[in-house]
Amino acid sequence: MAEEASSRRNGPLEINLKKILRSRISGMKGRLIPGFLISGLERLIHQDELNDVLRTTYPAVGTDFADGAYRFFDLSLEVEGLENIPDEGRFIFASNHPLGGLDGIGLIKVLGARYGDDGLKFLVNDMLMNVEPLRPVFLPINKYGAQGRAAARAIADAYASDVQILIFPAGLVSRLHPDGKIRDLEWQKSFVSKAIEYKRDIIPVRFEGRNRMSFYRLAKWRKKLGIKVNLEQAMLPAEVCASRGKAFKVTFGKPIPWQTIEARAHKEGVAAVAASLREMVG
Repeated sequence: MAEEASSRRNGPLEINLKKILRSRISGMKGRLIPGFLISGLERLIHQDELNDVLRTTYPAVGTDFADGAYRFFDLSLEVEGLENIPDEGRFIFASNHPLGGLDGIGLIKVLGARYGDDGLKFLVNDMLMNVEPLRPVFLPINKYGAQGRAAARAIADAYASDVQILIFPAGLVSRLHPDGKIRDLEWQKSFVSKAIEYKRDIIPVRFEGRNRMSFYRLAKWRKKLGIKVNLEQAMLPAEVCASRGKAFKVTFGKPIPWQTIEARAHKEGVAAVAASLREMVG
């Protein structure tokens, strides 16, 4: 579900790749995109099937949309460790990122049921704000210009508030590593610094699931060939659609007090603490 959604005026919510591309590629270049190329990309991202999801679930938003998406794809989600989450407290839920769509939606489904859409903020790439049904829980990360400054203020406000924060510290989907295991790339350390700054305990989260091997093979060869463009990201909508009927599992660990995190960061460094949390969830 990592592609952009847009709504027609007075019409149903839909993904319209042609409009998205032409809005992002300004002027004559946008109008000159060949129709066959757009059609091919529409098939690649499974535009019709993703629009079926929107037609089936909309106008549900937030947690209700996440529930509807799981029903649409006939997915099951086993949840363990809810008893580890205290009734009171301000937390950062830090999860691995194995799927690139249905893991985030699954976590919204579980945590949204506990805290409500108003009580949860999920830090995401700003591109995902185009997925309108999930806007109530998304908080965009944007690093550039005026939008970047506004995003930074909104993130700081969220951390300072009583809402719960959900984050994929890796930023990117898990990859196949040389040892043959599928696990996250390096975790960015900023969430550890935020936990200390805003006195939030961290709850480690492990989401169990995997994409098809073709996704990991493309990522591997793209890297070997030195191609910097993240080609495999274009496959993520197809991975969502290929997951129909699958079973996933999510496990919530015990909270790690921010005081413990602060002490370890002083001793080992913030990056080392982030790396150890990554190892904890696998």
